[in-house]
Amino acid sequence: MSTRPHLHNELPVVGITLGDVNGIGPELAIKAFNDPEMLSICTPVLLGPAKVVQWYRKLLQPKNFHAIAPEQIGKYKPGHIYLVNTSPDMEQPQPGQASAEAGKAAAAALEEAIKQLDAGMLDVLVTLPIEKNAIHGDAFPYPGHTEFLTERLRARQSLMFMIHESLKVAVATNHLPLQEVSRQLTVDALVQKLVLIHNSLKLDFRLQKPRIAVLGLNPHAGDKGLLGKEEQTVILPAIEQVRAQGIFATGPFPADGFFAEHTYRKFDGVLAMYHDQGLIPFKTLAGHEGVNFTAGLPVVRTSPDHGTAFDIAGKGEADATSLRAAIYWAIDIYRVRQDNEHLAKHALKSGAAAKFTSGQDEDAPLGD
Repeated sequence: MSTRPHLHNELPVVGITLGDVNGIGPELAIKAFNDPEMLSICTPVLLGPAKVVQWYRKLLQPKNFHAIAPEQIGKYKPGHIYLVNTSPDMEQPQPGQASAEAGKAAAAALEEAIKQLDAGMLDVLVTLPIEKNAIHGDAFPYPGHTEFLTERLRARQSLMFMIHESLKVAVATNHLPLQEVSRQLTVDALVQKLVLIHNSLKLDFRLQKPRIAVLGLNPHAGDKGLLGKEEQTVILPAIEQVRAQGIFATGPFPADGFFAEHTYRKFDGVLAMYHDQGLIPFKTLAGHEGVNFTAGLPVVRTSPDHGTAFDIAGKGEADATSLRAAIYWAIDIYRVRQDNEHLAKHALKSGAAAKFTSGQDEDAPLGD
C-alpha cells in the first residue's frame, strides 16, 4: 500500500504543515513535490512561512517545484502546489538551530491546518517534524503532534500507530518519561487502546478479523511476576476483556524475542507499552518507509517517522522517502474511509447491517 494510492475521480487535498523550518521539513516538501507524478494523486497545500520556502528553493534548485499562493484560501484546484503563508514576518531559516521564531512558525502552521480542516478545506493532514523544545510553551502546551491534534480535533481518544506494509506498531503511552509509564498503564487504558487498534485495522486497513499482539512491560514479560507484576495485574486482564468482546488479542510477549524471532509477522498489529519499546524495532525494520499515523481522529493524519534532523538541515541531504510514504498512506486511508461512508449510505439499508464510519466502528465496544 505504501507504493502508490488507489486513484479515484477527485484528487484529495492534502494539507502539509512544514514543521520546524530550521529542520529538514521544507526540504522534504520540495523534494517530494519536485516529482510531477505527485500532482496526479493529490492537490498539496503547504502551510508555513512563504519566504522560508523560497529560501530553500534557491538552495535546492528543483526543476519541477513551483508553489503558488491560492487566489482564495480553500479554493484549491488540481495540478498546482499551493503555499499558504502562515508566518509572513519570518524572513529566512537558521538551519540546524532551535529557535523560538521557528517554534512560533510551526505552531502557526498547525493552527491554520486546524482552521482549514474544520472548514472542510483539507481532506487529510500530513505533518512534518517539529522541535518540541522550540514549539513548547503557553501557545503549545502539548508533548507533541498527537496530543495537540487529539484535543483540537475533539477526539475522545487517539492512538500513535506506526505503520508499514509489513508491520504496524501502536504504543499504549505516547511521550512519557519511563518512570511514568507504569503509573499510566491501567486495565481500562489498555482496553481503550486495543479497541482503537482493532477498529483502525478493520476500518482504515480493510482487515476483517485483525490479529493483535500485546507486548509485556518488563523484561521477559515479567517472568511470572519475578521481574514485575504489571503483566499479571494489568496487561492480561485487559487482553481477557477485549477477547470477551470478540477482539483477537494475545500476549503479553517478551519484546526482545518477539521482534528478534520475527513473531510480529504472524500479526496484523502490535501494542507496545511505551514509546521506545515500539519505535526502536519499528524504525529498524521499516527504514525510511515507516509512517506515523494517528488512529481515532475524525480526519486522517500521518507524518514521516523521523524528527527534524538538525544535523543535516540545509545541506540538501534529506531523504523524502518517508514523507512520500506518509502522503501515500494518508490518501489510501482516506479512500478506505470514503468507501466505508459510501457503504453506510447506499449499501446497508436493510436489517441490522454492520455500521461503517470515518474513524470509529460504532458497533465495537468503546472500553470507557
